[in-house]
Amino acid sequence: MDNFEEYLRQGEPNKTEKAKVWKTAIGLQQVDGLKPSDYLIETARQNIEGDITIEEVKYRIDSYYIQHPAKTDQDRTEEADKVSARIAEILSEKTFTFSPVEYITIHRRLFQGIYKFAGKIRDYNITKQEWILNGETVLYASAESLKDTLEYDFEQEKKFNYKGLSQQEIIEHLAHFISYLWQIHIFGEGNTRTTAIFLIKYLRKLGFKEVNNDMFAEHSWYFRNALVRANYADLSNGIHKTEIYLIHFLSNLLLGEKYILKNREMHVQYNDTALAKNDTVKSENDTVNETVFSLLNQNNKITATEIGDKLKISLSTVKRKLKELKEYGKIERVGSDKTGSWKIIEK
Repeated sequence: MDNFEEYLRQGEPNKTEKAKVWKTAIGLQQVDGLKPSDYLIETARQNIEGDITIEEVKYRIDSYYIQHPAKTDQDRTEEADKVSARIAEILSEKTFTFSPVEYITIHRRLFQGIYKFAGKIRDYNITKQEWILNGETVLYASAESLKDTLEYDFEQEKKFNYKGLSQQEIIEHLAHFISYLWQIHIFGEGNTRTTAIFLIKYLRKLGFKEVNNDMFAEHSWYFRNALVRANYADLSNGIHKTEIYLIHFLSNLLLGEKYILKNREMHVQYNDTALAKNDTVKSENDTVNETVFSLLNQNNKITATEIGDKLKISLSTVKRKLKELKEYGKIERVGSDKTGSWKIIEK
């Protein structure tokens, strides 16, 4: 992912603001393992430069995929591109209403033409296997009570009085509210991205104008996993719901704290087994991870294709391993995919 760092360093207000919005929009696709195309990145750059409007960005992306339709159902690059552009548009707007209608409208705007149920409350129950829960699922709200539950949560938040609270108490309350909102999971798909956009807009309404955009841009998967842990309990095995991870995320986001955010620490077996079976760093594939890491250590400009050729593994496997190493704080990408390099964080 191109993180548009040159625009952030230049300090031109208009370009900087657009670059922050695009970083967040693109980074949020990671919650579903999606990555926008190079075409979207280049189009976003033109928008940041002021050469084209956000409407023109959306038009170009729509036109591009009419001419270049996905070859397989598994290819979700089109979704990543279109949703990124729509997030950038919504975050650029100076409008917001704290209401269930606004929340549902955000989902519709993000996913219209992508999901048939865009902007519609699901009428069926769902489960989702989670890596950090050893394949178990959060218990989401029943389809029969979604609308009432959503309206109740909004009504309770509207009544809440923030006056007299410390910054830490405000963070803790926001963590509680947003975890409850996400747990309802009123849509079939796209709940986390919708919740993230709604949260950003709500934080602005509350007066948090300056937030650390890198949090959603670079730690969106952590955000989702933190929401999972805030809504899962298995008391028979000593596992309790905890909002601490979400509080850490929000503290970094709003207060500039420096909590280290590692997904593996949220795994339900982290304290007991060091993720023995399901930790992607400590799994049976650990040898491949370490070999990829070793190659990066030897040559920080090595490409994913070159790694695949050396190790005789597929490009998709290499990309998955690189993502794992990034998530676990061992490496980070500096610069663009084409001309950048790898920075080794943990030897």
